[in-house]
Amino acid sequence: MEKYLNTPIKEVITQFPQIADILNGYNIGCVPCNVGSCLLKDIVEIHNLSIEQEQKLLAKIAEAIYLGKKVAIPQIKRKPSLKAGQLKYSPPIKKLVDEHVLIKRWIALVPEVIKNLDLESEEGKQIIINGLDFIRSYADKFHHAKEEEILFQYFDKNLDIIKTMLVDHETGRSHVRTIVEALQKNDKSAISEHLNGYKDLLTEHIKKEDEILYPWMERNLSIRQVGELFNKFNAADQKIGEVVPQRCEKFIKSLEEMMLSENQKEQKLQKKKEAIK
Repeated sequence: MEKYLNTPIKEVITQFPQIADILNGYNIGCVPCNVGSCLLKDIVEIHNLSIEQEQKLLAKIAEAIYLGKKVAIPQIKRKPSLKAGQLKYSPPIKKLVDEHVLIKRWIALVPEVIKNLDLESEEGKQIIINGLDFIRSYADKFHHAKEEEILFQYFDKNLDIIKTMLVDHETGRSHVRTIVEALQKNDKSAISEHLNGYKDLLTEHIKKEDEILYPWMERNLSIRQVGELFNKFNAADQKIGEVVPQRCEKFIKSLEEMMLSENQKEQKLQKKKEAIK
């Protein structure tokens, strides 16, 4: 069993395809991952499984590999995992989690933005322009920069989970570039497609960070490193200043109010139509 614990997960799945279903049963998304270089033992630790869950998972994997033969199930040496609902973040990591909140508010607005997409008016175009500014200024330069330039530097860049996060960041930037080009061509279809693609990407990306990546990093950072992160994050925020986050938060708030107003108008119109019937 030790042999397979020290084998990249993609190789294990290729050799024993049924293990993909076993991992999916524990919400471990290694199957669609584009990298797949994590060792099997790393997968268990990164996903914060309890000792009981770990043993059950490894027993199922051993059964798939050894076809029911009895094998010793090792206990992977790692730092204690947290029980469900007990996620607690250190101040610098909580800063990143809190920044996700505003990004998720933007993501939640995307379906309404697409539904009301208007490229004929300057006001309609400005909504997309401001949305792109939010992604570039807040999600990317303000938030992702702290991850890429500071947080990720404390870990091995060759780790599968770090590579996956970086690929997500680049994919998001690609969506933005395509939307910029589509806006210049008044291509509503492409704008809608890539806004939706960005929404789906960031929804899963944030979930992976909040529930898997950050808790794993917390367990592997020393107290000294946590202090360093706090100081470095504060320095990064001071360098950008208050204007960018304030402008971006103001945009989200005004867009939420606008969409609420539009929905209320639509509901009133629908009630009138129903009354006429």
